[in-house]
Amino acid sequence: MRLVLDPAYLALAYLAAAILFILGLKGLTHPASARRGNLYAVAGMVLAVAATLCNPAVRSYGFIVAGVAIGAAIGIPLALKIRMTAMPQLVAALHSFVGLAATLVAVGTYYAHTAAPDKLLLAEIGIGGVIGAITFTGSLVAFGKLQGLLSGSPVVFKGQHALNLLLAAIMLAVAAAFVLQNRPAWLMVVLAIAFLLGVLLVIPIGGADMPVVVSMLNSYSGWAAAATGFTLQNHLLIITGALVGFSGAILSYIMSKAMNRSIVSIVLGGFGGGDGGAQALDAVAGRGVKTAAVEDAVFVMVNAAKAVIVPGYGMAVAQAQHALKELMEMLSARGVEVKFAIHPVAGRMPGHMNVLLAEADVPYENVVEMDDINPELAAADVVLVVGANDVTNPAAKSDRASPIYGMPILEVYKARHVFFVKRSMSPGYAGIENRLFYQENCSLIFGDAKKVCERMVAELKAA
Repeated sequence: MRLVLDPAYLALAYLAAAILFILGLKGLTHPASARRGNLYAVAGMVLAVAATLCNPAVRSYGFIVAGVAIGAAIGIPLALKIRMTAMPQLVAALHSFVGLAATLVAVGTYYAHTAAPDKLLLAEIGIGGVIGAITFTGSLVAFGKLQGLLSGSPVVFKGQHALNLLLAAIMLAVAAAFVLQNRPAWLMVVLAIAFLLGVLLVIPIGGADMPVVVSMLNSYSGWAAAATGFTLQNHLLIITGALVGFSGAILSYIMSKAMNRSIVSIVLGGFGGGDGGAQALDAVAGRGVKTAAVEDAVFVMVNAAKAVIVPGYGMAVAQAQHALKELMEMLSARGVEVKFAIHPVAGRMPGHMNVLLAEADVPYENVVEMDDINPELAAADVVLVVGANDVTNPAAKSDRASPIYGMPILEVYKARHVFFVKRSMSPGYAGIENRLFYQENCSLIFGDAKKVCERMVAELKAA
């Protein structure tokens, strides 16, 4: 025996779930309310699932229970074991699941209609399948780049854009033929081209653009879910997909503006990686690099009036955020003003550094975004950069040949002293040399970020 909701009550439940999703998104706009936003979203999802299980269209729970059990058996251990450094590639992988689900629903819906479906349904199936297929393979490529299975450098070839345009035109033409003639072979051709386009659209995107790519794929997954909602005639899925699609698109736009790039330029080839790194290295190789000991950095920080810490992916890899929180507290106790400077695309996904610092309970008032902190950097006595390569590279302002030229950066080079914690002289994810290393006011401290920061804390305690 199972509970079946009247359509009116089902609609009310879906409306309540949609409101909770909107409140969840609103909560995620600020770190202080992010946890509350997550709770709203979780409550909305629980309500949505419960209401769907009571939908008169659901006639059996067998496959649903089996699917949930298998998903839980995989997802729960993965969630418990996943490290924050692997979160970007996990997000990309989850986007691929959404895309694949949308594609399978489109195909399944088509074959479930033994009678001739109307042209509107065929159009919905085609749109949902195309968006899902592009999201699926594009997300897999993004996962491969983030995981290091594929090169983070752009993969480009002559005539690439023309090929993409030609494939898109053929796909649209075949999709129109599918809607008009209702031939399953046409649907398979459309999906095959869409799968290929997903790969071709992401492989030319370089490492520096990956946070925007993750955000855009999030938007794609939302539109795939919305298209699936139309196919299944599920209003909540349409609303939820539209929320994700629009929010992902808006975030992508904000991030691309922060990088002084248009979304179109990123999608059509991106930047980050390529020959610019070798050119930059040749240009500065003869200028030398200064190194410093932990004790030197601690001495300067203790005697500073204002210190700024710039976290990057190196901090995430080493899980150094807790040591930096302790370092901040000890310096603050000695009268030093300490702030964390956040670049919008630092790390591998939107908000990566904010999440890590929130995990370490760094006060929100100490975390400052790029546009607000840049005017203060010239007055900073010392800046401690922890594994943030590309977002501190002065080449973005001075070298027109650099792949990252024009991207706004954290202007740490203006500070009186800069100490850069780094494992080696290898370039950042964009594949280019950081010219900051060769400036007179910059000294490098080589080593694991967590161990270096812990040694700084120990040095402060002993002082």
